[in-house]
Amino acid sequence: MNPRVAAVEVIDFHRLLVTFKNQEQRVFDVSEYLDLPVFQHLRDSPNFYNVHVKHGTIVWANEIDLCPDTIYLESIPLSIKDINNEK
Repeated sequence: MNPRVAAVEVIDFHRLLVTFKNQEQRVFDVSEYLDLPVFQHLRDSPNFYNVHVKHGTIVWANEIDLCPDTIYLESIPLSIKDINNEK
């Protein structure tokens, strides 16, 4: 089982900096999910920025979420230095 989410921060539209309970930080790109019907209202909306952590995963309005294992496995590990250089 992969670690659960402890914190989330929007880096830019469609990318999230996710901190896991093991203190690992990874970048998760949500863009490939935004064509799915359940996520479409986040695609071009400020609602994307209203993400938060609940029960070890990331959640948006209407309890829209992703499996924390998916977030971990499909995210890319980056150091804080790397992330700051991208902004």
